[in-house]
Amino acid sequence: MRIYSNLSQRLYHVFSSKSAGLDPPQSRRSQSILWIGLAVSLLLLFLCLITSITLGAADIQLSTIASALTAFDGSAEHLIIRTVRVPRSLIALSVGACLAVAGAVMQGLTRNALAAPDILGINSCAAFAMLASLFFLKDTADPSTGAAFVGAGLSAVVVYFLSSLGRQGMTPLKLVLAGSALSYLLFSLTTALLIVSQAALDKIRFWLAGSVAGRDLNLWLHVLPYMTVGLLLALALGKSLTMLALGEDVAKGLGLKTGWIKAIAAVAVVLLAGSAVAIAGPIGFVGLIVPHIARFLVGTDYRWLLPYTAVFGAILMLLADVGGRLLLRPQELPVGVITALLGAPFFIYLAQRKQHL
Repeated sequence: MRIYSNLSQRLYHVFSSKSAGLDPPQSRRSQSILWIGLAVSLLLLFLCLITSITLGAADIQLSTIASALTAFDGSAEHLIIRTVRVPRSLIALSVGACLAVAGAVMQGLTRNALAAPDILGINSCAAFAMLASLFFLKDTADPSTGAAFVGAGLSAVVVYFLSSLGRQGMTPLKLVLAGSALSYLLFSLTTALLIVSQAALDKIRFWLAGSVAGRDLNLWLHVLPYMTVGLLLALALGKSLTMLALGEDVAKGLGLKTGWIKAIAAVAVVLLAGSAVAIAGPIGFVGLIVPHIARFLVGTDYRWLLPYTAVFGAILMLLADVGGRLLLRPQELPVGVITALLGAPFFIYLAQRKQHL
């Protein structure tokens, strides 16, 4: 009876108290409220998408956008909409969703509120692998997408190995320290390659700051299958991640095959982070900020947390890109600079808060 009592208490805590070292979940929402909230979020996402297509160095009217999409006439404004604004907005939307969901999966998998693709070095390693492919394969016009996936996968293995060393095994603090150490090392190696190769610097210096500018629709279509598979895998893990948040022993007691779940989750993170870095560069803090916002609103049930996180991540990325265009118009700031300005104070606040818990 005592075992069943403890299990019931743990099941209750996942919905009504602190769980897995993350922010306290909210009380259980009704299904109808959650569906309505998701519908409102999708409507807001659509409005942000239209805003992203409309605003820039030159503002474009909604009627012109509609005619460019339905009755293309080859004019300058129609060309800008079809070849620049629409691809850029779609890339920002998908990259934001991928990074945010990758962060949510990593936080649930590691039970670490500070986990995110950039914090644990996945973005940095993927970016370095792409730069290395460009440096050594000198006839390559653009960084290799496959190199981003290899780099993301290697970083996950290295960080997990380093954080597992020692008597206590892997802990949230050791995980963050290992990721930070790897990020600093790769940043130094990246800088060294750029110093040696001016050609590589000229090709990807704007990409290294994290940017969705200058990307065409073909590149987005090239990485879209990887993004789609990664998102579908992550969404399919919603129930399992909620169970895993109870603790690995409890999850195993409930019949969850934790080894398989961790492997699938790792594949999803590599696909999401690797494809995002391949198309937009190492954009930081989206995977850290957005899951906490979604968790505050909908609680820790990952069946709802992950869809909300995807939508909120897309919204944040679209708004950050619009802000980068407008702040110094007609010049632009890379979207990675805007997310860093938003995310750095949040990271400091979150680290201080976790220190006092």
